[in-house]
Amino acid sequence: MEEALVLYPSPPIGHLVSMVELGKLILTHRPSLSIHILIAASPYVAGKADKYMATVSANVPSIDFHHLPIVTPVSTNITHHEELTLEVLHLSKPHVHEELLNISKRYKIHGLVMDFFCTSGLSVATELDIPGYFFLTSGACFLAFFLHLPTLHQKTSKSFKDMKDHYLDIPGLPPLLATDLPNPFLDRDNQAYQHFLDFATQFPQASGIMINTFELLESRAVKAISDGLCVPNNRTPPISCIGPLIVADDKRGGSGKSSPEDAHECLSWLDSQPSQSVVFLCFGSLGLFTKEQLWEIATGLENSGQRFLWVVRNPPSHNLKVAIKEQGDPDLDSLLPEGFLERTKERGYVVKSWAPQVEIVNHSSVGGFVTHCGWNSTLEAVYAGLPMVAWPLYAEQRLNRVALVEEMKLALSMNESEDGFVSADEVEKKVRGLMESKEGKMIRERALAMKNEAKAALSEGGSSHVALSKLLESWKHYK
Repeated sequence: MEEALVLYPSPPIGHLVSMVELGKLILTHRPSLSIHILIAASPYVAGKADKYMATVSANVPSIDFHHLPIVTPVSTNITHHEELTLEVLHLSKPHVHEELLNISKRYKIHGLVMDFFCTSGLSVATELDIPGYFFLTSGACFLAFFLHLPTLHQKTSKSFKDMKDHYLDIPGLPPLLATDLPNPFLDRDNQAYQHFLDFATQFPQASGIMINTFELLESRAVKAISDGLCVPNNRTPPISCIGPLIVADDKRGGSGKSSPEDAHECLSWLDSQPSQSVVFLCFGSLGLFTKEQLWEIATGLENSGQRFLWVVRNPPSHNLKVAIKEQGDPDLDSLLPEGFLERTKERGYVVKSWAPQVEIVNHSSVGGFVTHCGWNSTLEAVYAGLPMVAWPLYAEQRLNRVALVEEMKLALSMNESEDGFVSADEVEKKVRGLMESKEGKMIRERALAMKNEAKAALSEGGSSHVALSKLLESWKHYK
């Protein structure tokens, strides 16, 4: 019977991409495996995944996508987009069971590897006697917090949102302000919090946990987890750091690079700019700003005098802070200051809605990155050797910013106000600092050092490959 591994990502495309890259990496070590990826229908617009999956299928025949039946959420009072995802994945549980049974008719399944949003699948794997693994598309810092959540929950009866001046003591992390946790974790009476708390108690039951990071990037957090400090009253599953897993120009197939005929016009513009002269502003697949904030960013960029490439989306609507509904292209003339595009046309380029981030951050003309600090974007910047200004917007991005800024002693966080609003003066100051100051140059040197560490982790014989090889070796003993 042929051998297979089943991967189960969360619907947002950032999670899907990381899981696909995991599948590609595994195939470099065990090319005889068949990789099956379960796709739950997204409850909201989470990035255009169809074209991406078609490209992967064409380039990597050993990866097969299985689309689960569409389910309809029944909740009407959902306050976080994460709750929509959790409900869809919970309702998809019977379909996961059925699909695993179908796959097992032809293949010996060595394991079910789940995104942490998909923890409900762990009981299905246990029922079918399939080893259950978790793959963290976030970093070790987030995992340290997540594993320690049940302990934090027992220590207080307050919601974290009500602990505004309180710093949390989490093994492996610098002191973390309670309100810097992801939104779904802030209110202990919220349904999403209860789901994640339940998930955190189930994690120790897993056969292992893989993390999209490398030890040199988050050494303190990795050591704290491995030493069992984050789960003081339970076992800690074996931890494998197998990142950075990013869409890059690599040897695993499915490169992030566009063919010449598909190249975005902004890349041609970058070709004409001086080396390391452009600051790139992009805020993930869901990040949005109000019209007022877009105005402030534009004014700050204009006053900075720096060359820039900026991805602009429509402001939020329907009381949503993230782009979970289909959006049209923005009307730049109505959103940005009058005459801004004309005044900055010699040194600036504004892209509507989407840009090829991987190609951009690796372009020789780009010298800095203003980012929401999403984990995929962070790893892409590290791999490209780019210094970052962190402007966290949603999910675990505030935690990423705190952990990495403190860990690496990088002082250029955006330091946004409580309502997320940043003035034009602050934008100007941070952009100039990133590109010109002594501090910015020091950060660029550290970023280049991190790039070398990331490349070493991805190379044959590097720590990530060693960790994955050990994990794959353990599967030989599974009957």
